[in-house]
Amino acid sequence: MKVFRCKICGDPYLGEDVPTNCPFCGAPSKYMVMAGYWEEPVIESLSEEAKDNLYSALQLEVDNIRFYKCATEMTNDKEGKQMFRALSKIESEHASLIAKILGIEKPTVTLDKIACYPSYQENLKDAHAREERAIKEYSKFFKAAKEPRIKEIFQALVQIESDHLRLAEERIKK
Repeated sequence: MKVFRCKICGDPYLGEDVPTNCPFCGAPSKYMVMAGYWEEPVIESLSEEAKDNLYSALQLEVDNIRFYKCATEMTNDKEGKQMFRALSKIESEHASLIAKILGIEKPTVTLDKIACYPSYQENLKDAHAREERAIKEYSKFFKAAKEPRIKEIFQALVQIESDHLRLAEERIKK
């Protein structure tokens, strides 16, 4: 068995092969490296623009955690319930990463049953809109980033949220 680490979230993964996506943050396999080659990324300093963008990203992730937690509770579709649960965990991992970079505590997110719809299909449509918004924002933040690590994180987040967008699209069509 091998030990891998994700270059985005830093979490370790045990397995014979590199997973298609990090099981914790959803980053594509290209961000997975053998644990022995992984080094904790160091960010010397953050520009004010990077800090502002990271705080905006954190708020977006917290809002999406709240939504996905609600959708998990409200959805009667068995697969949909598990999908929303997994998305909530991934968004929570993103929030943890961003809070760590900012040097703050990750905000606590509690279940709010009015943060979503009672209908699975409506929640899928809302998930789709949320992922589109995240991709748009993170693409903008990626272009603005001067710090290589921040650029890398926003690039990975665009890829991850694009996967989530396709996930919603596939289910909306059903």
